[in-house]
Amino acid sequence: MRSTKRTRETLVGYAFIAPMLLVFIPLVLAPVVISLVLSFTKWNFFSGLANLKLVGFQNFVNMFTKDRSFKKALLNTVVYTITTVPITIFLALIFAYAVNGKVYCQKFLRLAFFIPYISNMVALGAVFRFLFRSDGPVNQILMRVIHLEKGVDWLGSPSFNKIPVICVMIYAGIGFCMIVYIAALKGISPELYEAAQIDGATTVRQFFSITIPLVSPTTFYLLIVRMINAFQVFAPISIISGVSNSPDMTSIVVQVYEQAFKNYNFGYASAESWILVLIILIITLIQFRGQNKWVNY
Repeated sequence: MRSTKRTRETLVGYAFIAPMLLVFIPLVLAPVVISLVLSFTKWNFFSGLANLKLVGFQNFVNMFTKDRSFKKALLNTVVYTITTVPITIFLALIFAYAVNGKVYCQKFLRLAFFIPYISNMVALGAVFRFLFRSDGPVNQILMRVIHLEKGVDWLGSPSFNKIPVICVMIYAGIGFCMIVYIAALKGISPELYEAAQIDGATTVRQFFSITIPLVSPTTFYLLIVRMINAFQVFAPISIISGVSNSPDMTSIVVQVYEQAFKNYNFGYASAESWILVLIILIITLIQFRGQNKWVNY
């Protein structure tokens, strides 16, 4: 009798998750498995399955020994990550701390910061491409404020063309991080700040001694989420670089797209995507191992 009841409960459970599995298996699990298989092959989509050639680990070897564009894309992706993630999280915490207090138009400010996160990244990329044009507003402001004789070539110079991409990534990411931080700040007991004030702690001291340690679990979560997001940057680069597609701006995901849908080399593109997965996995595991040293639960 007990076994029959357990079987019935199991069947009911499978019935509830069946709709999700019907979507997850063909649209997520199957493509992941197919991509893993294709990473060990050399295959042009238009040549048909008959011309699929198994090459083993050759795609992975070529990436790190012969493909300079992939190594450049990997370096660029690392630059985007280490520049945007810390700045985004730090600014989000500062804004959340300020907005969480008694300020005018609090709800409007939260909405204003959050709108860029839900905005279309293609549209944001187009806006920042306009802002950083040679005759755009950024150069006009710089020429008037610091009296530059000539505007900076933000989009064409290898030394500066990453800056517009970095700016749009930070601009788009602050809103989400700020909302999450506000939720974390709501969970901090006001009594802690009251006790700190009685002891003579300044606002800055309270921020570093109370706020930052108590929101460290949220910081840990945002660090992982934003780092994964930064490694997957695609739309801002494609829009800001335009048709030039400068190698100084490209990222791993852009390389995957070009190999798959421009060169039709799906095997090599799959191998590049799995390298990206491994990098994200390794970084995430390192963060989980190191959380005990700075995260306070």
